[in-house]
Amino acid sequence: MANYSFQDDLKTEAMMAGANPQRTDEEVRTNVLRKAKEHDLPIDAKQVRVQRISTPGLSAVYVEADYTVPVNLPGYSFDMHFNPTSGNK
Repeated sequence: MANYSFQDDLKTEAMMAGANPQRTDEEVRTNVLRKAKEHDLPIDAKQVRVQRISTPGLSAVYVEADYTVPVNLPGYSFDMHFNPTSGNK
């Protein structure tokens, strides 16, 4: 469930960054890491990618996070991999 909420946060962050071109990639990354911490997700700065594409009349911001969460069930443990992405044009 935390991944779904976090993906919504990525979408919001991408929209905010796209609407404000003065926002740096580092500011976007910091906000994404803060949201990850709020959801107790094990994400560090190296796992967050911010990409900007700017052409005349078009500015897009894409945010991606790549992380794995250990899942422990009675008698069985495994890792679940997540790669939420979001973009704004």
